Amino acid sequence: MSSVRLSDIPRTSGFRVGLVFLALFGVSFSGLSGYTYWKTAIYLKQEVDANLYRQVDSRTGQPAALRLQEIRKHADQDHEGRVPHTLFAEDGSVLAGALQALPPGEKFDIPREFRWDKPGGGHRPIRFIKHRLEDGTLLVVAQDVYDLLEFDELLVHALVSGGIVFLLVGLVGAFWLGNSTRVRLNALSEAIKRIVEGDLSRRLPVKGSYDDIDRIATVVNGMLDELERLMSEVKGVCDDIAHDLRTPLTRLIARLERAQRRGLQAEEYAQTLDAALDDAKGLLSTFRALLRISEIEDSVRRSHFAAVDLNRIGWDAVELFEPLAEERGITVQMIESTRPATIAGDPQLLFDATCNLLDNAIKFSPDHSTVTVQVSEAERRVTLTVADQGPGIPEAERDAVFRRLYRSESSRHTVGNGLGLSLVAAVSRLHDLKLEVDDARPGCIIRISGAELIG
Repeated sequence: MSSVRLSDIPRTSGFRVGLVFLALFGVSFSGLSGYTYWKTAIYLKQEVDANLYRQVDSRTGQPAALRLQEIRKHADQDHEGRVPHTLFAEDGSVLAGALQALPPGEKFDIPREFRWDKPGGGHRPIRFIKHRLEDGTLLVVAQDVYDLLEFDELLVHALVSGGIVFLLVGLVGAFWLGNSTRVRLNALSEAIKRIVEGDLSRRLPVKGSYDDIDRIATVVNGMLDELERLMSEVKGVCDDIAHDLRTPLTRLIARLERAQRRGLQAEEYAQTLDAALDDAKGLLSTFRALLRISEIEDSVRRSHFAAVDLNRIGWDAVELFEPLAEERGITVQMIESTRPATIAGDPQLLFDATCNLLDNAIKFSPDHSTVTVQVSEAERRVTLTVADQGPGIPEAERDAVFRRLYRSESSRHTVGNGLGLSLVAAVSRLHDLKLEVDDARPGCIIRISGAELIG
């Protein structure tokens, strides 16, 4: 894995997504913090104002003499001047209370604030209400709001500190996310580079978290599996063409050259031409089958999909091959599912695939044996199985037999061109079906499964 430079991280999509979410959460945090601060400050001031109004109402309801006496008594008890009540004459002189001067401002009965210079030194923030009494005197009810302002300052500091911590944690998270994305993309880039250089067995790393990158890597890996299979088939086809088609071509050329060099009778010429025509037709049939497989793999036939009953396909194939099987005393039996096995597919291609499987089964089965075609259904999935009692397919060759023109050593002298199972594989891929080879002990079982019931 290549190293990740710090300067590369801000350019990653993960880092940028992290910053976007940091900005969104930052705006949300700021809005929530501002709203919390605003509501708290308003609530505390309203509580102070409500208490001041209650004090004004209480003092206003007292007789003048009692009010003067109570204010003097209150001033003696409130040594720290936390709630300084003061009564002023009309000219502004102090009659009783802790304040030495009338607070500034012409408005009455409205809470306001000012800075009170205390007689002993220092100053305190005071919130007060100035009220004119019936006798013309002025009542000032006040409350020290130093604690309120201190709490307000602490709240602001806490919100700012929380915002800074939030920002730092968000930036660290964005860098971590960007680094994580960069590391994964570096691993993907390295794997793709190896693939481009020719290592088709290499696959993109999958973390297992099933996130977007994992989904893309899984799709690309599936594409690489298919590409590797096709490349392997191309190589195998080239090898098999060179091996299997060389013999009929050599035989055809030899016959024609022999006919050219020797003076043959008309009957011998006719026999030679018939044999050459048979070889040429065999070659043409092989190439025609190759073209048909290519057409199937290109999904050209998907437009012909319709509702197909695999039970009907199986019976039609059995009826077609029963005469051929009877010549060797082979019994072909059909076991259908208990309900209609209707799937979406191309009827002709599915019939051709079944016929190829049945043809192979009869071809490699011993005389007086049994070949079974079975259609079964479980959990709304249909399976078509063809089983014989022949020599079977060795486990090492079970993947290779579906390659075009592949023929095992044991079947090279059997009539055929090695394309039957390749066509079956192509039809299975077109229909998204799973093709499996198993051992019947004795014999071979080929199973086409995964078709979903419709209707």
